[in-house]
Amino acid sequence: MANTPVKDTEPTIGRLVSDASRDISGLISSEIALAKSELKVSVRTGGISVAMFAAAAFVGVLAIIMLSIAIAFLINWNGDGLALHWAFLIVFAFYLLVAGVLGFVGYKKIQQVGPPQRAIAQGREIPKALKGKH
Repeated sequence: MANTPVKDTEPTIGRLVSDASRDISGLISSEIALAKSELKVSVRTGGISVAMFAAAAFVGVLAIIMLSIAIAFLINWNGDGLALHWAFLIVFAFYLLVAGVLGFVGYKKIQQVGPPQRAIAQGREIPKALKGKH
């Protein structure tokens, strides 16, 4: 059994290794092509989504401007309320107050941001692990 001659129809080890490496290379190439096509679709969809959010934000800003004008004219109440310039000044002061509060809250939140303590601790453990120490 150990001395049976190799038939021409049976592939050699070199041929099997060559076929396997060619198949693996083809498989990797197709996986890369699939990933590229999926990324193209995702990027396109993401771009459209970002554009929609930007358009929504723009329309929202326009709505706030229109609401501001409506509030100012409401305060003026067709000439029976405050003068129009005072009404617009009140709306402006309100928005200034809102901006100040948002800025203050943002400033307080950013002071709470610190370095990633667990990641730093794990990073310090890597050299010990590579040296075989626990």
